Amino acid sequence: MTDERIGEGSAGQAGERVHAFTDDALGTHDAVALAALVRDGEVNPRELVAAAAARAARIDGALAPVAYASYDRPRISRAGVGGPLWGVPTYLKDNVDLRGLPTAMGSEAFRARPVRRNAPFADQLLASGLAVLGKTRLPEFGLNASTEFAAAPPVRNPWRPSHSAGASSGGAAALVAAGVVPIAHANDGGGSIRIPAACCGLVGLKPTRGRLVGNAQGGKLPIDLVTDGVLTRTVRDTAAFFAAAELHHRNPKLPPLGLVEGPPARPLRIGLVVDSPIAKTDEPTRRVVEETAARLEAMGHRVEPATLPFGEEFSRDFLSYWGYIAWVIALTGPVLLDPSFRTGRLDGLTTGLRRRFRTEFRRTPGVLRRLRRAEEVYAGIFRDHDVILSPVLAHTVPPIGHLSPNVAFEELIERLLRYVAFTPVNNVTGGPGLALPAGAEPGGLPVGVHLSAAHGQERVLLELGFALEADRPWRRIED
Repeated sequence: MTDERIGEGSAGQAGERVHAFTDDALGTHDAVALAALVRDGEVNPRELVAAAAARAARIDGALAPVAYASYDRPRISRAGVGGPLWGVPTYLKDNVDLRGLPTAMGSEAFRARPVRRNAPFADQLLASGLAVLGKTRLPEFGLNASTEFAAAPPVRNPWRPSHSAGASSGGAAALVAAGVVPIAHANDGGGSIRIPAACCGLVGLKPTRGRLVGNAQGGKLPIDLVTDGVLTRTVRDTAAFFAAAELHHRNPKLPPLGLVEGPPARPLRIGLVVDSPIAKTDEPTRRVVEETAARLEAMGHRVEPATLPFGEEFSRDFLSYWGYIAWVIALTGPVLLDPSFRTGRLDGLTTGLRRRFRTEFRRTPGVLRRLRRAEEVYAGIFRDHDVILSPVLAHTVPPIGHLSPNVAFEELIERLLRYVAFTPVNNVTGGPGLALPAGAEPGGLPVGVHLSAAHGQERVLLELGFALEADRPWRRIED
């Protein structure tokens, strides 16, 4: 298959789990295991690419996760040859440039054309040895919490295709959860790594701002919300990727991360937050978070109630800034994206956010002042705690349509605020956050828990992830 836009076919019927696991070169291995097989000569990278392409074809009609595929010309780099993850297939999210493929950003507002050069992060990812097979779908400009569109088919959840795969890295999450690849690029501006991780039963680390190579456009905004990362099925794959990425670029302003390989060596002080100040957590999610707290306590960690000092004002300010981003996209689209850009083709959510910002733009100086101050408030939380444990989301995975951009704008915003009540704090403040697949609701859909730490402390989050995974291995969709 040559470079081709896909993911536009009709989705499969809701019901049974959808996955592509089979007895091929990929098997049920994670990325670390596959890289070891390649190094030992037991499997060829071409075999892994062929297996991933076949798996993608098997599930694309049901889940629609892929934006562009390039299976006969996977992207690799000379710097990645022999790297820690050499030969392992992956995908890049369709909001990061990859030479020779378009970057559509989930939008129909402009004609996406093949780009001439890689984004800096794409080079960092390729330097780890990963082979990029294509690009994954996201909602328009990554602004929604479900990968749904005004007219095109949504990305569906492999655990239950009638439900959302999360967003904005929904395509990546569906591919990893369904077993097409063991690891896929994701990025996070308000929860876009951690939300789909929670929805699809995956591990998702949003690193500290500046941990990985930055985005040039994001750096021009007043507050850079977006950080890159990956979605995986195991903690060790996430740890391996960040260790490999650090070999390509290390931020000297942050403590080195290195390769994290196991649980923490000392008891930790863990603050437990079950409810957000802006939304009450539903019962299935509450149960999983409280069970996780009990497990951590049984391991010898001290768990005590805590509160997040980010309430209604923070939520309103974040929404205003989200609107500012939509306004900037609309304003600069013809120059930065493509001359074909037309605001009349934006979806209902982007249009509503843009219009809302225009009606309240006078609030912007105060919004920016308060959001910048939030970083200091966030740092204060970790004077008394090493880690904060909370839900990723305030309620369980919604059905397709609940967060559609075609829902009336004000109603959609209310639904988003009730759902995405925890994750934006880490984006505004720059702190790291880790989503883990700690349990499930009664019907079997995954429920995630969220661990937050001080700036630069990804290591402690990954160590706790190792401990929880060893204590109770994550559920597997193929079982």
